[in-house]
Amino acid sequence: MEQITLIIHVLIAVAIVALILLQQGKGADMGASFGSGSSQTLFGSAGSGNFLTKSTALLATCFFVTSFGLAIIAKDKAGLETGVGLPSLEAIERQEATSTEQDVPSAEEKDAVSTPQSDAGEDIPSDE
Repeated sequence: MEQITLIIHVLIAVAIVALILLQQGKGADMGASFGSGSSQTLFGSAGSGNFLTKSTALLATCFFVTSFGLAIIAKDKAGLETGVGLPSLEAIERQEATSTEQDVPSAEEKDAVSTPQSDAGEDIPSDE
């Protein structure tokens, strides 16, 4: 199913590019208003713009539908149950609670670390 959708998606993209390249710019309408060469066009003097515009809009809609279909297929293939695959809020809160308890030293540990002592057990004066 994915391969068929992907092939259709690429064919629609190529068709959109071709239709856009076939359309005339805004400046091309000035020559048609003076009667130069509009009788030799395939769709007549005013018909080509309307037909090509509607065809491009239809193909653009199909392109978005196939894009959405491919996104759904890719999501199902990845097997994600949540939207973006993030851990639940409870798991994050439990992890933060355990990491804060382990990282914060107690008051006795803080005093022992901040006051250096010599080998004889006396406090060494600091230069602070």
